[in-house]
Amino acid sequence: MNTMDLLKNKTIKATKARIIIYNIISNCDCGITAEYIHNKCLESNISINLSTVYRSLDLFEEKSLVEKYDLGEGTYNYTLKKHNHKHLLECSLCHKEIELQCPMQQIEELVKNKTGFTLVEHELKMKGICKDCKKHK
Repeated sequence: MNTMDLLKNKTIKATKARIIIYNIISNCDCGITAEYIHNKCLESNISINLSTVYRSLDLFEEKSLVEKYDLGEGTYNYTLKKHNHKHLLECSLCHKEIELQCPMQQIEELVKNKTGFTLVEHELKMKGICKDCKKHK
C-alpha cells in the first residue's frame, strides 16, 4: 500500500509534508528524531518547518502509525509501529497469566542511542503475585 492510501486509511489528510515525513521514517531501520527528519528534508531541498515535523509525528503517534520512545533529556525517537511483541506475566501462586506489552522496545532504543548496539533478541522473565493472591495471603 502506498503512503497516501495508508494515511487516508488512518483518516489522516495526506499532505505533501506528511507523505515525505512518513517515507523518511519508513526508510529507516531504527528510531529517529524529529530533528533528523527535518535535516533529511533540508538535505533534499524540501522546505518543511520543524514544527510541522513535530505535529505530524504527534498525529502519526495518535493514529498508531509510529511509536515514540523517550530517551531522556527531552529527546524522543520515533519508529514505525510494528507488530506488538508481548510477554506473559505469571502469578507464582495461582499460575494465572496476564499478557503485557513488551517493555523492552524503549530499552532497545536507549541501548542503540547510547551505545550504537542494535539488539537482535531479548529474553525477559517476570514473576509476581497477582492481586487476588495478595488479598488471600
